[in-house]
Amino acid sequence: MTYSARLANSYFGEWEIYIIIEGHSDDWPLHSFGRTAPTPTLAERTAALAGLGYEAADGAAWEWIEMDNDDTGAVEFRGSFEVRPIGEAQ
Repeated sequence: MTYSARLANSYFGEWEIYIIIEGHSDDWPLHSFGRTAPTPTLAERTAALAGLGYEAADGAAWEWIEMDNDDTGAVEFRGSFEVRPIGEAQ
């Protein structure tokens, strides 16, 4: 089974990665990078996912979208990536 991992800015602006699983979002696996900049590297994201017990799904690639609140607000980027529990065959 695959899940979507998301890299986004928290309410406080710090980068975090979380896995969207069933249930309430408070129960989703989460790793905070504890900083607002720079954006976590691929190696940092991979290590964070492994720490949460997940790895890349076969053929997964990061996809990025630009989120803006209005014409004058700061632009935010959000990444998503398909993952599976470590060791789970597809």
